[in-house]
Amino acid sequence: MKKTISLREVAHSRSGEKGNSSTVSVIAYEMEDYALLCEQVTVEAVRRLYGPITKGRIQRYEVPRIGALNFVLDEVLEGGRSRTLAFEESGKALSSLMLSLPVEVDAGYVGRAQKMREAT
Repeated sequence: MKKTISLREVAHSRSGEKGNSSTVSVIAYEMEDYALLCEQVTVEAVRRLYGPITKGRIQRYEVPRIGALNFVLDEVLEGGRSRTLAFEESGKALSSLMLSLPVEVDAGYVGRAQKMREAT
């Protein structure tokens, strides 16, 4: 059996911005979850997630040695930070949105939140 959880249970994210582009990295908490990221966090899934703000190309780079994916989103910042009033589309907001992406895992999968609860 499978269940759907948000990506934030499997990975954390970092972001940056340069001009009209943003980078969003997704880093697995556990190396064994890197394959899940590669399989489910695709360019198509990211394009669907960001919807109408993704006007340009999205590129995905795999970084297996650290269990990460790095996405470069072109033309996503409405001309860049100094040219737009769309502050909600800054890199930090984009990385937070990335972590809401639904992923499918085995029913017995224990996500980050549950591990944290069990540790306290």
